[in-house]
Amino acid sequence: MTVSENPLPWLIERVVATGYDDLPDNAVEKAKTFLIDTFGVGVAGCKGFGLDHIIKVASSWGSGDEATIWAGGQRVPAPAAAFVNAYQIHTLEFDCVNEDAVLHPFATILSAVMAYCERRSKQGNPVNGRDFLTAVAMSVDVSIFLGKSSTGPIRFFRPAAAGGFGAVAALGKLEGMDVETIIRAIGNQYGQTSGTLQPHVEGSPMLGMQVGFNSRAAIASLDFAREGILGPSDVLTGRYGYFRLFENDEFDVEHGRRELEASFQIERMSHKPFPSGRLTHGAIDGLHRLQKTHGFSADDVAAIACDVPQLVNRLVGRPDIPDPAPNYAKLCLGFVAATYLVHGKVDVEHFIGDEMLRNARTHDLAGRVTVTQNDVTSHSAMTPQTISVTLKSGVTHSVVVEAAYGHPDNPLSREENLDKFWRCWRRAEGMADAAGEELIATIEAIEGVPDIAALTRILVAPASGGRLV
Repeated sequence: MTVSENPLPWLIERVVATGYDDLPDNAVEKAKTFLIDTFGVGVAGCKGFGLDHIIKVASSWGSGDEATIWAGGQRVPAPAAAFVNAYQIHTLEFDCVNEDAVLHPFATILSAVMAYCERRSKQGNPVNGRDFLTAVAMSVDVSIFLGKSSTGPIRFFRPAAAGGFGAVAALGKLEGMDVETIIRAIGNQYGQTSGTLQPHVEGSPMLGMQVGFNSRAAIASLDFAREGILGPSDVLTGRYGYFRLFENDEFDVEHGRRELEASFQIERMSHKPFPSGRLTHGAIDGLHRLQKTHGFSADDVAAIACDVPQLVNRLVGRPDIPDPAPNYAKLCLGFVAATYLVHGKVDVEHFIGDEMLRNARTHDLAGRVTVTQNDVTSHSAMTPQTISVTLKSGVTHSVVVEAAYGHPDNPLSREENLDKFWRCWRRAEGMADAAGEELIATIEAIEGVPDIAALTRILVAPASGGRLV
């Protein structure tokens, strides 16, 4: 392929041609790991900001009980369920990420695929576990291809936009469509693609809603394609294609292709151990390492200096403000670093309510954090980060973080992954431990599941209260 050649025929042929038996063992294992992680995060997001109102609006988008809103249990049309569940997955800033591509693919993809599987089951045509797992793995590749092929500074919100293209690829594969029809369905998606970084800048809940818009659009794109309504085909590298408009005409499809040929990208996903922007995790990890080695406390700290790549500086090097919205606080490196030192951890409760968000001790320490840009030239690099702590004694300690905790080169163990799942699962009132155990066991044996829609029965609290505790 040349830099301007349409890569979709190659990309979608790969999606269509790959079967479950073509997936290496590690790709299957990683898919299961991040399914457990994403379902847990999606359940914990059952009381994301304004969720009651979001569900009220989504429920008004037509009648029908095709699919389920996780934790709450409301039955709505499949596009509405995809929208709400995508928002729930991303609202806590806790969902897994591919660092090199700068995107969270699972939020958009899994919410659309699960809603689609529920609809198929209701129609008497269920999706089995092998097909489901393969479609998810290949759709992650499609989304990450877009991110890894993009070489300029990120301007649009890739988890929403690129995630939507991957979701359509997954649905088209499950529907048994041929290569050309899936490409044209992706053309339908491009006509609906949305998501800018302005909500990221302002800390608006619209950030997660954009993920939902693209997940909902994926189902509509497939529905139109099934009825013979087909979009344009050269929507990535065409004159007004995604790379030229959304990525500012800075792209290298050969690099994206090489990355996919080197490994299935589901093997290169990173956990988010903390419910804050992934770009803040290098500072948390660095502070943890320094405290473990040198034994200082928050009260000993005079100043913290974070030397970071341009992406980190641009997106989370924002100033601390005295009364931040939850999403702003999660994406402010100074606030997140101070939160870790003050509380000894960073978790969901640290971004809820005035007591945490206006905590004087946290803001005092956040004011001592400086963020400077290092000389890394890549627009997508999240590391290396140099974290330096100067103590009131005058001593300075520094550490270079090359792979932050949760990266595939510094991964969570199975036990740590399950610990995160249980912390998420238990935040939703009414989600029984027995149901969580059943969900984990079902995913670990997902190859033998005859109907993926059965998972949603486990994802609903018996009392359907869904109140965050």
